[in-house]
Amino acid sequence: MPQPPAATPRQDHPHGAVLPAQGALSGELLDAMGQVSLHGQSQRGAEEELGVGVALLGEQGHPTANLLEHETMAEAKQQAGSWVPLLAKQCHTDTQLFLCSLFAPVCLDRPVYPCRSLCEVVRDSCAPVMESYGFPWPEMLQCGKFPSDHELCIAVQFGNSKATPPPVSKICTQCEMEHKADGMMEQMCSSDFVVKMRIKEMTEENGERRLVAAQKKKVLKLGPLKRKDTKKMVLHMRNAGACPCPQLDSLSGSFLVMGRKVGGRLLLLAIYPWQKHNKEMKFAVKFMFSYPCPLYHPLLYGAGQH
Repeated sequence: MPQPPAATPRQDHPHGAVLPAQGALSGELLDAMGQVSLHGQSQRGAEEELGVGVALLGEQGHPTANLLEHETMAEAKQQAGSWVPLLAKQCHTDTQLFLCSLFAPVCLDRPVYPCRSLCEVVRDSCAPVMESYGFPWPEMLQCGKFPSDHELCIAVQFGNSKATPPPVSKICTQCEMEHKADGMMEQMCSSDFVVKMRIKEMTEENGERRLVAAQKKKVLKLGPLKRKDTKKMVLHMRNAGACPCPQLDSLSGSFLVMGRKVGGRLLLLAIYPWQKHNKEMKFAVKFMFSYPCPLYHPLLYGAGQH
């Protein structure tokens, strides 16, 4: 099991590397914080609608610490930006609310944490998506540390109290494709290795797919791969046993694959049919090393725009 992407509130991403600028604390992340419902606001336990100020600046213009103990706007923006790709996956309708409640907390006379149930439904829906990319649910977001629903806390708002089951027809996370060169190059930045290869065989076991590469392949980005990794390359697609992947309906032809090396295993993060006449793909491959990669990797990159 790989190390969490952020085991402590101020820990940098283990690969040390940065999503392009996400805007003021990522507008996508903050737009959800218009109104939230609080449990435990009164002795009656009734929910009360509360307008929420999302600014992290105090009256004197000094940054105030949020619930993840980020003490500067820059620190909060950096960490918030790394979570934005998860929103594109739409793993739960309250993901945005949960993250906003941590990065831009409700402005009351004391901190208002997300309810444990809110954390649990988001975790149960989104942890499998994160795991597909080799990231466990972070220690800093363990749900047991948040208050129970009868206390003052931010409750489930837009979803229900259960994890959102992925639609049966939803394409595997690894099989969502970018169609512009910039999107492909961002995926390449976030990947340890990039390879052009043929697939010898594909098997399914224990909820994951296993792709065995043919002997002949072209390594476009070596990263941490060793000779043994490239000689007998086996790629694993986590949580991809029951979801469709149109690219793999036929194993004929070559594929452009991207992945990460986690715990000695090669995880497939993205796969494209190799199209030599695809100008966007040709551009991405040719200029991937000159692309201004971010300084830190996001928790996971997303094929959020198609």
